[in-house]
Amino acid sequence: MLIWFVAVYLLITVGVGFYASTRVKNSKDFAAGGRSMSFPLVAAMVFATWFGSEALLGIPATFIEEGFAGIIEDPFGSFGCLMLVGLIFARPLYRMNLLTIGDFFRKRYGPHVEIFTSLVIIGSYLGWVAAQLTALGVVFNVLSDGSISTTQGMLIGTGIVLLYTLFGGMWSVALTDFMQMIIIVIGLVYLTWLISGMAGGADVVISHAAAEGKFTFIHGFEPRDIVAFIAAAVTLMLGSIPQQDVYARVMSAKTENIAARASMAGAVFYLSFCMLPLFLTYAASLIDPAMVQKWLAEDAQMILPHLIMERTPLFAQVMFFGALLSAIMSTASGTLLAPSVTFTENILKNFVPAMSDRQFLLAMRVSVVLMTIATSVFALNSNASIYEMVGNAYKVTLVAAVVPLFAGLFWKRATTQGALLAIAFGLLSWISLELTYQETDFWPPQLAGLLMSLLGMVIGSLIPQFSRDRGQSVQGITASASTRA
Repeated sequence: MLIWFVAVYLLITVGVGFYASTRVKNSKDFAAGGRSMSFPLVAAMVFATWFGSEALLGIPATFIEEGFAGIIEDPFGSFGCLMLVGLIFARPLYRMNLLTIGDFFRKRYGPHVEIFTSLVIIGSYLGWVAAQLTALGVVFNVLSDGSISTTQGMLIGTGIVLLYTLFGGMWSVALTDFMQMIIIVIGLVYLTWLISGMAGGADVVISHAAAEGKFTFIHGFEPRDIVAFIAAAVTLMLGSIPQQDVYARVMSAKTENIAARASMAGAVFYLSFCMLPLFLTYAASLIDPAMVQKWLAEDAQMILPHLIMERTPLFAQVMFFGALLSAIMSTASGTLLAPSVTFTENILKNFVPAMSDRQFLLAMRVSVVLMTIATSVFALNSNASIYEMVGNAYKVTLVAAVVPLFAGLFWKRATTQGALLAIAFGLLSWISLELTYQETDFWPPQLAGLLMSLLGMVIGSLIPQFSRDRGQSVQGITASASTRA
């Protein structure tokens, strides 16, 4: 019975996606929704894109084992990222009226920096999209009681997401995200009320978690613990900022004020609703300790799905899997579109510059298909957990794209040479340390890479310039955007 409810929901989602495709008239509609979206739509996209499989499966599984100290990257780092975007980055980026974040790097530093940073950004999406596809496989496997394998479920779910994203682009993402956000909110609020009663009340669950030390944010106060805490915090807080999915939501808004406020509203919604799956999963340890111990030994990500399947009525199961599928699909569609648009605009266009708008739109759709294939292959061959795949995705942008973006916006002396050295120093140091890293090492590789990237930017910008500076100032980019408008 449950699987039929899910099938109907998936059909409705695809229908909404196809309806959205009627609004796509050109490449800007497909990539950014034509800069015409209202506050509710943009805020819903921010929330629903970030509230993915890791929020319902990965983060709670880590929390029940390690507490808040184990989930600093996400949701707390993600919350910090979205707040920073709304407070600092949304307005200046919106005024530049660019299609992708890669366009900023081209305008500010020239085509070489554009290509390098765009490749880094595209690569970072492999882990995030793969996490969503893996979760789709898990959901279909659980719903079918094992009749559909995880691999088969992954392929089925991927095909559905590809279908509506391919035709509607950003408009499909926006309208389906809005619908899916409503389902997530209603489903999680209802389940929290239901499971809370089964566990003896919210106060019982919260006091038990507090007594077990689950609300501690840091493992200790030794220098190594503090450095590890900082590294975990900045991975998503800063590493997520130079991402196309974040930038696309900024650019889809009607005004810069909507862009900024919707980012901050999305941050608050995201952090607030991430707390509910943590509560539900920890409540499971009070409701069914034996089941929780079993899945802690095998796969902690399965605790919440099995609690719902074994202990709740059909309506609750429909609400949970509706919320779970909504979370996964909203994130998967947005994260498939973002790297595809980046590849077409910032890589392909450098080699095929004379495309018409119709050809450019077709190229973006082909890129969506290619990105889907690449992430599916990655997901099928990865042994990492959902939480690990998401966390690892942002390390590469942290070490290679954060410093060029920040310096390009806020440091007038930043040069093309500085950006190139920042990318090289960051990537080389991070990769070399990652290959030899042991848990007892003092410096987390991504934090060392970030610091080396900063050093590269400072040195490269201040020494004599051997590489010609090919970029414009922020003021020049904004002025040319005003002229185009």
